[in-house]
Amino acid sequence: MILDLFKLDGKVALVTGATHGLGMAMAVALAEAGANLVINGSSRGNMDKAIAEYASRGIDAKGYVFDVTDEAGVIANVAKIEAEVGPINILVNNAGIIKRVAMQDMEVSDYRQVIDVDLVGPFIMGKYVGRKMIERREGKIINICSMMSELGRNSVSAYAAAKGGLKMLTKNMATEWGKYNIQTNGIGPGYFATSQTAPIREDGHPFNDFIINRTPAARWGDPEDLGGTAVFLASKASDFVNGHVVYVDGGILATIGKPSNEK
Repeated sequence: MILDLFKLDGKVALVTGATHGLGMAMAVALAEAGANLVINGSSRGNMDKAIAEYASRGIDAKGYVFDVTDEAGVIANVAKIEAEVGPINILVNNAGIIKRVAMQDMEVSDYRQVIDVDLVGPFIMGKYVGRKMIERREGKIINICSMMSELGRNSVSAYAAAKGGLKMLTKNMATEWGKYNIQTNGIGPGYFATSQTAPIREDGHPFNDFIINRTPAARWGDPEDLGGTAVFLASKASDFVNGHVVYVDGGILATIGKPSNEK
């Protein structure tokens, strides 16, 4: 019976930024748990490739191309999804960008763009999907945070500010909407093996060595490592879990690390 709590049969799950990478990995997990999958992306070309990739895995994903920072576009597409697919039961706010520039050299316009996509976007999506969930007195919202929701790092001032803000937005969504039987939580991924990190995951690369030595699990995360957490937070199994960020990081945030001379 306990396994039934994790089933998502009949639920509609909308995952933003799910045309590749970690967003796709979480979307696949939700679909495999039974959800009717809807994905968002900002490029028609990437969307077409993604839909084909999902199909190759036996998943009938529905794709909608729109910008999560465009309020009018969000309103129109949320209405369209609910009319064409069904009520959105699960929202995963995954769409995001990062610009790696030293703070003293970063253009204000670039800083604002990161904040707009990574923090304002989840607010807009949460607002208009959340209104529908409030009407139905049920819903799950998962905001994709980051270890930068807790820690700083060189050259990511805008990203850290946005992800720190997203952690607190998650808590406030939980505070305001918990009474409507809506649970809002976050996932904070650590360092994962993706196509973007492939160039620095080679043996002998300083950053690869740093991650392996810094992580108690002594490895990079596999995108599939996020699936169980996503399904848990999207399912009835988490009905009394609200306002938390689950860090899927192999233990990095649990430790100060080890001395460089320690094997």
